[in-house]
This record gives sequence, structure tokens and C-alpha cells, in this order.
Amino acid sequence: MTTPDLTWNTTLLYPAPDSPELEADLSSFEPLAATFRERYFEKVATRNDSELLTAIRDYEAMQTLMAKPFCYAHLLFASDSGNADYRFLSQRCSELGNRLSQELLFFDLELMELEDDRFERFCAFPESADYLHFLRGIRKFRPHTLKENEERLLTRKDLTGVSAFSKLFDELSASFVYRMELDGDERDFTGEELLALLHHTSADVRLRAFSTFLERHGEHGIVFNAVFNNMALDHAQEMELRNYASPMQPTNIGNELPDAAVEHLMAVTEANFGLAQEYFRLKAQMLGMQKLRNCDIYAPVAAAEKSYNFEEARTMVVDSYMSYDPEFGRIVDAFFSERRVDVMPRTGKTGGAFAMGISPVDPPFLLLNYTGTLRDLATIAHEAGHGLHFVISQQQSSLNYHAPLPLAETASVFGEMLLTRRMLDNEPDPLVRKSLLCAKIEDIIATTFRQTVLTRFELRLHTERAQGLLSNDQIAEIWLQENAELYGDAVEMIPAYHWGWSYISHFIHSRFYCYSYTFAELLVLALFKKFSDEGDAFKPGYRNLLASGGAISPTDTAALAGIDISDGELWQKGYDVLAGLIEELKKIC
Repeated sequence: MTTPDLTWNTTLLYPAPDSPELEADLSSFEPLAATFRERYFEKVATRNDSELLTAIRDYEAMQTLMAKPFCYAHLLFASDSGNADYRFLSQRCSELGNRLSQELLFFDLELMELEDDRFERFCAFPESADYLHFLRGIRKFRPHTLKENEERLLTRKDLTGVSAFSKLFDELSASFVYRMELDGDERDFTGEELLALLHHTSADVRLRAFSTFLERHGEHGIVFNAVFNNMALDHAQEMELRNYASPMQPTNIGNELPDAAVEHLMAVTEANFGLAQEYFRLKAQMLGMQKLRNCDIYAPVAAAEKSYNFEEARTMVVDSYMSYDPEFGRIVDAFFSERRVDVMPRTGKTGGAFAMGISPVDPPFLLLNYTGTLRDLATIAHEAGHGLHFVISQQQSSLNYHAPLPLAETASVFGEMLLTRRMLDNEPDPLVRKSLLCAKIEDIIATTFRQTVLTRFELRLHTERAQGLLSNDQIAEIWLQENAELYGDAVEMIPAYHWGWSYISHFIHSRFYCYSYTFAELLVLALFKKFSDEGDAFKPGYRNLLASGGAISPTDTAALAGIDISDGELWQKGYDVLAGLIEELKKIC
């Protein structure tokens, strides 16, 4: 039997990184941008409605063309950051993208600066309807936008500033090889393989694996300190230039959520930290431990944790989507049959997992680091949900393709719920059912409570960096204090957790992204409750939610599936579901 190839087939995009097709595309972009600039620079306000619509569509067409090679370069770099050809292409695309941004940013600025009455007249133009959400979204940043020459200078400096620090973080993290003894054999591990050992039955293995992982980052503490301090300093300087009131404000404006609404979400979450502590104490009893350490949270409750080979995991995930909707199942299966998934961990490959939606006309891809654990199985369902979302929203045009950030995790978390429910319904073994229930509770804790801890840490990091350079000990103090709010006296943090902040890439790549996980998890608990209550009647609204991409606001998007995110009780209802799961677990312990 032939072993399936579990790496990406990136020839779906280009034949090779040195192909004439890729070179032709990359070489065409600067002339395209120059022509666009010549046609529209300092002329946007003078165009009539039809001409302005043509300009927006021309701009959108360029975005679609440019997305393909730039994402291709990112996929290659993520698959092997040590490959010299991939690194060269990635850097070339970064520099080209920066030059293109400088050339084209005038267009957003001139759209922002349209007089309100002129903008409203354009909004009344019937053919503009598809672009109104995009236009209103960028105009919200008008009070925080600089003049074009200043914006160009900032964009140009990003290449050797935050973008360079971001790439350094990625390359350093991907280069790590970890050495540890396991079962009498000392050998090399990738980071993902070590983190998978947090699901090992041996408490000693769990402690050594997590400590080895964290201490390896600590060996490069000087670099991580420079990255985190400079990323925070850069943001502080940009806040000052743009007159933002708080570090989170630009993210919240982009997410179309008031600062108060985000604070309410986190405050409700923190008020429910006791649920997590109740579960941690229950888990300690199940493991026969007096107290959990934070390396024990994901320990298996069975004597031997069940492992899933990849083909078995693929089938289970596809079947869970197929049972919900055959169309969903076929879309998810195509990622595997068309080799749009890179599956196994290896040195040089980006850690964690992600889904990349390129454009409405190009196929999305998934990255995994599969090691066979139940958590990895759920990760396949999670990333497949992202991929499904990217496919269904391809009915939108490029400027409306990507879902608003608060809803970007909806399909992924919903997919995990589909998998968990199918496994619970089909699993006769009570011990396995207990493991599944524990895994779901732990996942909700990680996706809500932990993400709020990360957001609080990130907020304090930016706030306290404004007072001066932070040492690694100071960063660690903030980190441990915020985690202590969640763990209380129920969990002991291991000494190496001093470095727990240093490997979390969201802090580097997607500032204040983490609360979106909390938003999505609690939203999905509400959506899944509606699905359980309504059955097939729920499905059209949910599909419409996914298909809308970024064409409408988060409030209007959720409303398509019958959810009112302005409901003050929505978040607490989600935690009530978690409380019910913990009570269900108590009954079978």
C-alpha cells in the first residue's frame, strides 16, 4: 500500500519557486500599481459614482492578483524556514509587498477623506452596495490617519522594524531542536512533539517535556526580550502618532466592537474563573494528585491515552462534518484529497496550526503538526472549519472575503463541537467518554479563560512598556500574575513557566487577537445550543453566516444565524453551558 504524501501540493498555485509563472506575476505588480496610482492619485474625490466604483473594482482586482504569490511564499516559508530558496522568496515578497503598500496606500486615504455628503451620495448609488461595509470600515480610522507622505514613511520603515522582528521571531522559533530522554532513549524532538507529551500518562514526562520546551526559549531570552520590547515600543509610538487612547483601540475599531463591549466580555469571563478552578480540582482528584501543576492540565484520565493515526483522524473529522451537511463534508475532504494540508511536525516547519484563505479564486490551505493526540484530532476539526469558512465565503469578492475578526473563529470552534458530539454519541466505552468530556471542558477553558489571561497580559505588557524597557524578569512577573488569576490555589505553575510568554506567536503577528477566541467560543456555544434545539431549521442561517465573509458587521453577521451579540447575557449563557458539562463529568467520576 502506498503511503500518502502528507505535505502540501503547492503546485496548485505555482509549479515551483523559480517558475516563469511566479516570476511573471511578481514582475507585473509594480507596473500595475504605478498605472493605478497615475490614474487615481489625488483624483478620487473628483470621480463620479460610476468612475469611483470602477476605481474600487480595479483596486480589488489588484488585491486578488497579489494575494496568490505572496501567500504561496508564506506557505513555502512555513513549511521549511531553513530552506534558502524559500527564505529568499519570502523576503523578496516582503520587500515587494512593502513597496506596493507605499504606492497604493493613497487610495484608502483618499476614500477616508471624502467629504461626508459626497460619501453618502456614493452610498446611495445602487451598484456601490457590495462595498459599503468595506468603505465604512476604513473610514472609521479617519481620525487616526496621517498624511500620505507620513504613512508611506511609516510603511517603509516597517520592513526593517516590526516586520523584521516578526520574521526573526518566526525563524528563531522554527529552528529549535529539543533534546530529551524518553523511554530510556535520549533523542531530538520538535516543539510540537514536546508539547504533545503534555498528554502523556507520566507526570514526570509531562514536567520534563514542558520544562525542556520553555527552557529552550529561555536560552534565547535576550532575543525574545528584544522582540517583545520593540514590538510594544513600536505600537506605543504609533499610538502617539495616531492619537489612540489605548493599546487595544485600533484592534477594537477594526473588529467593530466598542472598547466597553470587549471589556464586558473579559469581565464576565474573569467572573467565571471559579469554574476553571473547580474543574482543576476535580481533575487532580481523577489523577490521584493533591494538586495539579500546569503541565498536568491535559494529562489523560485513562491509564493509557488513546492515540489516533492520521488516516483514522481524517476519517473521523470528515464524517463529523458530513453528518452535519454533506456539502460541508465534501469541502473538508477535498483539503485532504487535493493535498492542501501539511500534516506532520518537522524541524524548520512553523509550529502550531493555521488555515490560509488566499482569495475568492484560489484554494485555501491548512497547516497542522499532527502527533496523534485527542487534542490534535480536535485541531484538525478546528482548522478544517477555518478552511470550510474560506471556501463558502468565496462567493464574496476579495474586499469582502475575510470574516471580521470576532467571527473568524466561529466555523473552527463549531467544527470542534461537531466532532466532540459525534464522538460522544458513538463511543460506548465510559472511560473514553470521560476522556472526551474532559478534553471538551479543557478546550473551552483554553479558548475562553486562557485567552482572556493572554489578552490581559498583552495589555499590561504594552501599558508597562510605555514606562521603559522591561527586563525578562519583569515580563515574567506580569505573565505569572495574570496566570495566577486563572489558576488561583488550584494549580501550581512550574518554574520554567517563567518563559511561558515567549513562544506565543499571536503577541507578535496579531496584536490583541486572543480575545477573538473567547468571543467565538461563547458565540459557538450559543449557536450549537440553537442547532440542538432547532435541528435542520438552524442550518440555512448558519450557512448564510459563513457565506457572508466580511461583507457585513459582526452584529449583522451573527444575526443571520439568529444570535444577538448585544444581548448582555449572551456570554454568561456560554459559561452556564460549561458549568453543565462540569456537572455532567462529576456524575461519571
